[in-house]
Amino acid sequence: MSGLPSRSTWSRRAARLLVGLGALCAGACAETRDLGTTVPRGKLPVDGRNPILLMNDGVYDNWQGEYALLLANGGGMTLAGMIVNTGGNVPDINANIMGWRALADAARDSGMRAVPDPITSIGPPLTRPADGQFASTTPNRSEGAQLIRKTADRLSLPYRPLVVVSGGRLTDLADAYLLDQTIVERVVVVASLGSLTSGGAAMGAPNGEMDPWADVIVASSYRFVQVSAFYDQLTDLPASQLGALPTNAFGAWLAAKQPQVWNLPQAADQVGVLAVGVPTFAAEVERVAVGPVADGGAADGPGLVARQEGPDWLVTKVASGDATRLFWQLATDPATYGGQRTDGGP
Repeated sequence: MSGLPSRSTWSRRAARLLVGLGALCAGACAETRDLGTTVPRGKLPVDGRNPILLMNDGVYDNWQGEYALLLANGGGMTLAGMIVNTGGNVPDINANIMGWRALADAARDSGMRAVPDPITSIGPPLTRPADGQFASTTPNRSEGAQLIRKTADRLSLPYRPLVVVSGGRLTDLADAYLLDQTIVERVVVVASLGSLTSGGAAMGAPNGEMDPWADVIVASSYRFVQVSAFYDQLTDLPASQLGALPTNAFGAWLAAKQPQVWNLPQAADQVGVLAVGVPTFAAEVERVAVGPVADGGAADGPGLVARQEGPDWLVTKVASGDATRLFWQLATDPATYGGQRTDGGP
């Protein structure tokens, strides 16, 4: 493992900064901030008040993008950007970005205002160096890594850091760390990834198998939340309810996409967005730490070991019914679309 700054270093730096801000405000601020409002809602260290940066590959296999846009336009969440890359089943970056742009266009055409432009990020999985040190890893310097850094610098606060919600490989996050180790002071990672084990979780399929070395870097360096509890995403929009969708471009997008969504719970990358944006969604959470790291050639990322004082978080159970109800509430509420009618009327 590398001799890089630990998350305890972040805690000390953040604590010093908060003390300094408190002293400054005591002498100069006309208003005081209610510190109670900074306490996270739910069981995770972040919630829907944190700015969100979305990261994924394909757009059609799950509802991650749709949930993020609905929460950003009707649920109070700040969606700061969308990074699109490639994955094992979706290797064509041009097809991937075209899909995400079509989603963004449908949202805007329906009156949604909080719709950032998706960007492409091109960079291969990282290669573990011979000495096994993070600092010896050759970075991609990808577009996604650069956007993570810029967005964190712009929006992150000591008490409300940027959250990067990943539904694919963690390459860009590891790349951002290789370019600037201090990024871990401003970013929390929430990833839909891996599977539960008897003693914690594995950083394997889904998503963890695509860049094992990035898994090691991210889980060891960032404040990391792994969501390894999934649900039947076909319940979000069953075919029997297509007729109840809003009669706008977003409703048409949902109807056209519905047959393409995978009948596979582990494909439901939206669990990461929901764990952040819906306080009750992450129903059971335990603390974990990164387990032993293989010397090289690993097909998956490291294991996460249950530990009461572990630095990372593992979501082991979710309240899927809360998600489905919210999906319909936001999708059919005219306020989500800037007050525009969704029933086809004048």
